[in-house]
Amino acid sequence: MNTPISIKSRDNPLLKELRKLVRDNTGYRKAGHFWVEGEHLCSAALQRQQKPKVAVFSEDYLAVAPVEYTQAAIKSIVIPGGLFRELSGLESPSAVGFVLDLPVDINIQPQVPTVLLDRVQDAGNVGSILRSAGAFGFRQVIATKGTAALWSPKVLRSAMGAHFGLNLIEGVEIDALEALGPLPLIVTSSHLGALVQNLKLPQPCVWAFGHEGQGVCPDLFARAAMLVQIGQPGGEESLNVAAAAAICLHASSLTF
Repeated sequence: MNTPISIKSRDNPLLKELRKLVRDNTGYRKAGHFWVEGEHLCSAALQRQQKPKVAVFSEDYLAVAPVEYTQAAIKSIVIPGGLFRELSGLESPSAVGFVLDLPVDINIQPQVPTVLLDRVQDAGNVGSILRSAGAFGFRQVIATKGTAALWSPKVLRSAMGAHFGLNLIEGVEIDALEALGPLPLIVTSSHLGALVQNLKLPQPCVWAFGHEGQGVCPDLFARAAMLVQIGQPGGEESLNVAAAAAICLHASSLTF
């Protein structure tokens, strides 16, 4: 175990940097690392062989922290509970967090079952879709410009650890999708196409899910190999994009 460094001052430069990382949704892009908090996300990171740059513990938690947490990081710090609550991005703060390096040199992988997010703006929706992608065997998620920041704290919390099993590429222009190769693009619509439950879905494929209000952009519609909709016998106008994605990705997983 590396010996934790005790920090008592809220003005400590490292704590200032951490607070900025937690509060700035896109700060990870400049910093090159990101923050996860709580036992579930920390455990998920370690299970995927992630090596934290920094582990942060509250003073009252360190004595009972699992040994895999205390030995995990290159550097560990311990801070008073009040400073951890101030640092935390949660309404009910945890007592442990990791700073992890962003993946580097990430490129679009051809012929890999893929989810494409086109300007999906709600971070909770994005995180939920990432979780569904991981659950149903889709190992790559591509986000166009205008989509919520994939490694932001809220997306990380909503995805519940799915990030660590996915190839994630964000800020992509539509033309860059050529790198996927000949994978068929399936576009969801609230009113066009065949019912997903009646289709034999291609596999592997790319599922596209669009903006909460506008849907996918016209360029993606033009590229679609298949348009699908979800039957709604209850008569609602449309489904939340995260719910729709879960239904569609589950339908695809039945063809694996």
